[in-house]
Amino acid sequence: MAAAAAAGLDVVALTDHDTWDGWGEAAAAVERTGVALVRGAEISTSAGGISVHLLSYLHDPAARGLGTAVARARDSRLGRARRMVERLALDFELTWAEVEALLEPGGTVGRPHIADALVARGYATDRSAAFTEILHAESPYYVRYDAPDAAAAVELVRRAGGVPVMAHPRAGARGRVVEDVVIEEMAAAGLAGLEVDHRDHDDGAKAQLRDLASSLGLFVTGSSDYHGTGKPNRLGEHLTDPAVLEQIEGEGYLPVVRP
Repeated sequence: MAAAAAAGLDVVALTDHDTWDGWGEAAAAVERTGVALVRGAEISTSAGGISVHLLSYLHDPAARGLGTAVARARDSRLGRARRMVERLALDFELTWAEVEALLEPGGTVGRPHIADALVARGYATDRSAAFTEILHAESPYYVRYDAPDAAAAVELVRRAGGVPVMAHPRAGARGRVVEDVVIEEMAAAGLAGLEVDHRDHDDGAKAQLRDLASSLGLFVTGSSDYHGTGKPNRLGEHLTDPAVLEQIEGEGYLPVVRP
């Protein structure tokens, strides 16, 4: 929240992977920092074996259906991370303890933590390089994890009062991306928007996504996808139109926390 204030933002969304444990701490900093808070989560889902990240904004944290699905995905990610480290240890000097030491209390373990451990060992120059060179989806170290179907997850978010937005739909550098038909299925299930303005989208991808969003009646958002200092992403490098935020708040179960 302090970093958001330093970046000149007046509102920021907190969307940690498969958890909303950080909401209370972030909300407590709203008054001090003067930055409004959109509470959310980035939910791990899949479609045809392809990973799909689904943002859920302003949902009810007590909703059982969504909570159960997220907890299941989080547990699966933990087992998957352990298996990836086991595979990596055959070729790299890397232990699970090194990865676990990088996990914040209540956080969800994922490839970024493994990447940071590889960087600390000197096997990659930074987190992005670790993903590109070692941890990509086609590498022998990659392990899939159980995640809810993307369209079904959209329905769960809606039932929890949340506003579902598909994160970085054309981020091909991260791995395979889904075809438009999957996005159409997600839209039919209640998807509200597409994250268009993102570092991993070139101008062509942005234009195509805007056309797709328009044809499906979806709004568009922008995101820095900021994960701390481990990635080159800068907090606030992509923004969302205030009118879209107003729409998100109008559809969400929770209000935006304001100073």
